[in-house]
Amino acid sequence: MKKTYKIEVDCANCANLMEEATRKTEGVASATVNFMTQKMIVEFADGQDPKNVMQNVLKACRKVEPDCEIEL
Repeated sequence: MKKTYKIEVDCANCANLMEEATRKTEGVASATVNFMTQKMIVEFADGQDPKNVMQNVLKACRKVEPDCEIEL
């Protein structure tokens, strides 16, 4: 299952770091963060609950940028 989220990201480098952090999160099959459109596309692994996974994604992204916001 793929879902698109609105994300606040300040620079292209931060977007790349957040994308990398998201991909390493358990339950995420793939992820793309687009700095220009301020969107994150996450594909979830089979059988995963997107709400639970996205809570962990948000924590991972906040390690990169503490004031990161993702509209869940």
